[in-house]
Amino acid sequence: MTRSTTSAAARRVTRAEVLAYRVRRQQLDRVAGGTLADTALLDLGAQDTGPDGGRWALAVRGFEVTTATDDDLALLWTLRGAPHLYRRPDLASVAAAVAPFSDADAAKRIYDASKPLKAAGIGILDALDAVAAEMRTIVSKPTVKGDVSGRLTERLPEPYLRWCNPCGVTHPYEMPFRLAAVRAGLELQPGTSPPVLQRSRGRTAAALKQGRDPASADPRHDVIRAHLSLLGPSTPQLTAGFLDAALADVKARWPADAVEVSLDGERRWVLADDQPLLTDSSAVPDVTRLLGPYDLYLQGKDRRLLVDDKARAKTLWPVIGRPGAVLVAGELAGTWRPRRSERRLGLDVVLWPTGRRTRPARRTRDDVAEQAERLAAYRGLALAGVDVGE
Repeated sequence: MTRSTTSAAARRVTRAEVLAYRVRRQQLDRVAGGTLADTALLDLGAQDTGPDGGRWALAVRGFEVTTATDDDLALLWTLRGAPHLYRRPDLASVAAAVAPFSDADAAKRIYDASKPLKAAGIGILDALDAVAAEMRTIVSKPTVKGDVSGRLTERLPEPYLRWCNPCGVTHPYEMPFRLAAVRAGLELQPGTSPPVLQRSRGRTAAALKQGRDPASADPRHDVIRAHLSLLGPSTPQLTAGFLDAALADVKARWPADAVEVSLDGERRWVLADDQPLLTDSSAVPDVTRLLGPYDLYLQGKDRRLLVDDKARAKTLWPVIGRPGAVLVAGELAGTWRPRRSERRLGLDVVLWPTGRRTRPARRTRDDVAEQAERLAAYRGLALAGVDVGE
């Protein structure tokens, strides 16, 4: 399935078509009027890392986040163990969708925590269920993560625990802790640091047990389909990398309605219903957006498709301390970092020189300044200014 050769019937698509597709499919061309129900990003989850996380990702896709309450959105540890925002009515389906596909897949997702469990003869899914059962008992009311971890340490046997040099204590492995929280019916209180866990309303113990099978999820929340739709055209390898999932499980669940296309001679796939949008002959939407550091547009594993310059890629995706990205007409055109002083927000923006510039540089600067005003308003601050360099 994933060899580099392509079939003669596969339609050829260009990089420009793929970027235009992702901008439109992720609704980055939408200015306003978005609703929770029609915001596609929430099918896969909006990663909520940093001050310009999930809610800002919704804002740049035309949703008025000030109208959303705790009755509308919920925050869970899900894909890659990161916090993501979801529609609250979708939580049961989402919990099933993000569950590991198999024991081998669960082992892949919890990294080195799987080794002592395997050595002790404990199945990985069974281990996650055991941790979840204890967490459910501990979190009868909103509880700080550190307190949950400390009480788990008292209850769990050695294969579940590790010595942590930075903390100077023994506590549960991090990834089983995070992935088990969803299985326990727990969510995160938004804006808490350190994180505070609480029970999700209406998710009973019986419902939790029934909702751990990915096959029981609504197709909209199927993580493989959602990845193909929002970050397509893709491959099983790219999808598995995005999910931190086992490749064999992704291949086994590859959608039957995925249509093959050829991108620079590489076999890729897109959902049949999305193919017309990919092959749309209209130009890439000419919009400028300030994307948060962990915006979905930046999260695909085919980074070279977005930025084919190693120095720029290293600047955009450092190991620690990612900047935001400037998106101009589908192209990543630079980076931005916030400067906060009292009740004011300033931005340091670096725009990359390009020989493919199709719009005046002054217009790009004006659009960046307009988006900076929007970001400051989102944060509830006055804009102190935008320093633009190249």
